[in-house]
Formats: sequence, C-alpha cells, structure tokens
Amino acid sequence: MTLNYPKVWSFSLHQCIPIASALFSLLILSACTESPTSTRTVLTNINGYTFDDQRQLQTFQTLVVESGKVIAIGDNQLAKNFTNAVMVNGHGKTLLPGIIDAHGHVSSLGYTLLQLDLRKAPSAIQAAYDIAEYAANKPYLNWIRGRGWNQVLWPGQNFPTAKVLDELVPNRPIWMERIDGHAGWANSRALELAGINANTIAPPGGEIVRDANGNPTGILIDNAMTLVNQVIPPPTTEELAAAVEAATAHLLSIGITSTHDAGVSASEHRFYSELAANEKLRVRLYGMISSTDPDLNTILAEGTSVDDNDLYSVRSVKVYTDGALGSRGAALLAPYEDRPGHSGLLLTSQQQLRAILNQTISAGFQVAIHAIGDKGNKIALDEIEEAYASVGGRHLRHRIEHAQVVALNDIPRFKALDVIPSMQPTHATSDMNMAEDRLGAERLKGAYAWRSFLEQGSRLVSGSDYPIELANPFHGIHAAVTRQNHQNQPDQGWIPEQALNVEEALLSFSLDAAWAAHQEEKLGSLSEGKWADFIIIDQDIFTISPRDIWKTKVLQTWVAGEIVYEHQ
Repeated sequence: MTLNYPKVWSFSLHQCIPIASALFSLLILSACTESPTSTRTVLTNINGYTFDDQRQLQTFQTLVVESGKVIAIGDNQLAKNFTNAVMVNGHGKTLLPGIIDAHGHVSSLGYTLLQLDLRKAPSAIQAAYDIAEYAANKPYLNWIRGRGWNQVLWPGQNFPTAKVLDELVPNRPIWMERIDGHAGWANSRALELAGINANTIAPPGGEIVRDANGNPTGILIDNAMTLVNQVIPPPTTEELAAAVEAATAHLLSIGITSTHDAGVSASEHRFYSELAANEKLRVRLYGMISSTDPDLNTILAEGTSVDDNDLYSVRSVKVYTDGALGSRGAALLAPYEDRPGHSGLLLTSQQQLRAILNQTISAGFQVAIHAIGDKGNKIALDEIEEAYASVGGRHLRHRIEHAQVVALNDIPRFKALDVIPSMQPTHATSDMNMAEDRLGAERLKGAYAWRSFLEQGSRLVSGSDYPIELANPFHGIHAAVTRQNHQNQPDQGWIPEQALNVEEALLSFSLDAAWAAHQEEKLGSLSEGKWADFIIIDQDIFTISPRDIWKTKVLQTWVAGEIVYEHQ
C-alpha cells in the first residue's frame, strides 16, 4: 500500500539520519544502518500493548511489519528470525494500537480548526468582542461563522442574544454554533436573511428562543437551526478539502488512525471515496451517512462498500432522536428539573424513525441512532426492537450514539437487543457541572453509566464527539478511568462507581471500536494480518498515575506500517 502525504516525516528524538523517500519515512531510534531491499520492518525493545482475538490484553517487545501489515509480535528474541529487515530500536518506549475514535465529525472539526473557536470565551460579552475582532481581520468573509460557546460556563448561565452581537458587528451575518452543535447564536442580520421574526413558527423538533414580547432573541435550538443553515452558502469542494486536511492532520497528531464520522453528507461521501480510491485519505474513515441527506436513497441503493486498503468504509446511517442536554434539547421522560414543563425535543418523529430503520436495515446498513435523553434512548430501543420483528437486521450491530441518560430499566435492553452503547467519556466530565441541575439525582443513576453497560456484557465503544469535545483520546481515557477533570476534581471522581480501568478504556478506543464498525479482522489490534496502525507515546498509561493520563503525548503515528506523524 502506498499513502501519499504532503511531506516526509523525520524523527529527531535520537541523532540519526532517517531513511526516507517521498512516500515512506521510517523512524530510526538508534544507530542508522543501510536500508535492505526488503519492505520488512522490525521494531524491537518496545513496551508494546495490544489485545488478542479474545479481547485480552497482551504485551510484547518486538513488532514485525511487512507491506503495511503485521507479520508477528513477540519478545526480543523474535527479531533474530528477521535478519533482512529495517531494524528499529524502540528504546523502551510504549507502543499502542492506533486509536479508533468511534464518534466524531471530521469536516466539522476541520471547519472549526479553520473558523473562530469560542471554547475559551468566559462570557457572552467577551465572545462578542472575539467575534468582532475575527470579523475585522477577515473582511472578505460574507458570513462570520464559528462554534464552541457554552453559556453554562458563563456568569448567570443565560443564553446570549443577538443584541450583544449587533452592537459590534451590525452589517454582516453572524452564526455561532453552541459547543454541542445543538444550538446556534445569530445576530439580527443573520435572522433577517433567514426570514426569522416574531411570526416565524419553529419547525418540529426545534425551538426559536423568544423574549417576553415574543421576538426572537437570536438563539435557535436543534431543528430551528436549519432556518439559518439553509441560507448559508454550502462549502465549496476546495473548502471541504481544506477542512478534511486540517482535521486529519490534527487527528494523526494525537494518535487517532481511524475514526467513525457520525453524519456524512452525500458530497462528503463522494469526496472521501475519491480520496480513498487515490490512496490520499490520511486517516481511516468509517462513514455514517446522514439520514437527512437528499441523496440517502441513492447511497443505500449503491450498497455497503470499502476500498481495498480499508481507508473508507460505508455501511452505516446516522439518525437523530433528540437534541443535547446542555441546550435542554435532550428528550426526557419527565420534565427538566431546571425548566418545569419542558421535556426536550424529538428531532425525528417515532414514525419517521421507524421508516428510516426499515429502509436502512433492508439495504444491509447499520443504524447509528443519536440518543441523549432517557426518552430518546427508549424510543431508539423500541424502534430497533420493532425493526427486528419486521425486517430483522440484528446481525448488523446497530448502535445508539451517546446513550447518555438511560432509564434504569432500559439499560438491560441494550444487551437483550444486541445494541452497542457508543459513548464519549469526556461528556461526563464536561457535563458534571450541570447534569444534576438538568436531571436531578435520581435520573443520574442511569447517566454516563459505562460500568453498568460493561457488567451486563455490552461492548462499550468510545469516542470523543469532536469538535464538541477535544479530540485527544487520552483525555477520554483519563475521563473514563478517573471521572475527573484535569484539575483532579472532584476528589474521588464524579459518580466513581461507573469508572473504567485503563485496559477497559483502551479496549473501547481500539478493538471494540473496530468491532462496532465490522472491522475487527482488519483494525483495532496488532494481530497477524491486520494493518500495522500504531502509535508510540511518551509514557506508559498502564503504570503512571491515572491522573496524569491526559498529559500523554504522541511521539509518532504509523498507518499501514508508514510513519505519518512525528512530534517535533
């Protein structure tokens, strides 16, 4: 396999000249030697961890790679069997399988990296000043766009308004998505272009937040966001290419070699397919086609597919039941504790969900259902159970994305229905400052309940939900193990009885994530015959204090036996 990259990476931890060509660059951690003619590479003296075919952790010191695949792993004596090879001394560094992020948004991450990021804004006023400065520095932009604001972290925890933006940028439309992507903040110019006024009726599954006089404040929640999004010019192919390049470069730098893209449009699907066909896709992608895309029928008719190099796989459809907890859009069985009379939003009706499941399963595709609230999760489980009775499809490994707040009597149904809980550990540590306010103590018993799922025999798969959360997988492993933020708070962890150990967390970010994408025979571990996707890191996450896991740095990332990122 040949992968094309814009630059040849070299390694500088040790003083040696890298063996490299325009398409292939190898790390030599000790003395550099003349390259033999074989494409075989032997990494020795490594502190390696992987999982065997029974999902059990195993250690090794030598890794043998040839033609992009793993040939063998073993102790240091194994290297003696491979004399005609490039020998690489790992100097005891820790080596792990390449991380698989089971839930992210590739193009959104790329656009976020290229747009304004409000994640660190401490208040609505400061966010507005940041937006104004960004707009002033980019006079060529017709729309001022960004994301990342979070009113829960601001004084008063109130939604921002169009007025604060109008005072600073009155003439150009502004559209800033909330950190979870389930609410948007517009100025008056953007509302005007979208035709939103006091008489506008929100679409089903959406809310236009209004003031006491019934006028829109500038905040649109869930399906109401489409009113603005539909008047924003779609990205060009060049913009999409720049976003994908930015996103994949970032993912490689933090050790992610494969990711599940949760909500792929038809244009992105075609673009990824072309990149994979030309061997130019830098990170392996598992595409979940958006159920709302107008071309869904065509894509389903084309059938599931994967290229010869396992760069882009398509066999899943993403559908939403509800919104997010932070914007009170998650659908709950009882009203929110901090908003009486409001129980969230259903973005897809139960009837629509049933039709999508029947169509998707009949085409042989997995269904990945976004469900955050306990009502959203219950409806998702109900409709999967109904689909089994009508069209079958249990073997397709259907998933519920987030499974964030689940009624206690619905947790066993995941196992009974063979539904995968696809969860994101950092959501717990991000939400712990407001989750009890939204839900109350009783509903928290079924929230972020990773241990409960594992103990009943469910395979838990993990991701980050980037760019809503930071993509760094070691932040996710840290959150899963400690249930703490980076300041080691709370002292014993938040709802610590639901914590994982390091082995369980890594399994959920590697082999089990591959299994959730029907890729366990190709990816997720370093077994013979699988792709040689792995990372070298600066500390052993199995032996250090768990509180320091999030500090882990990736020294190198390898995809198909080639080094594609190196820490400088």
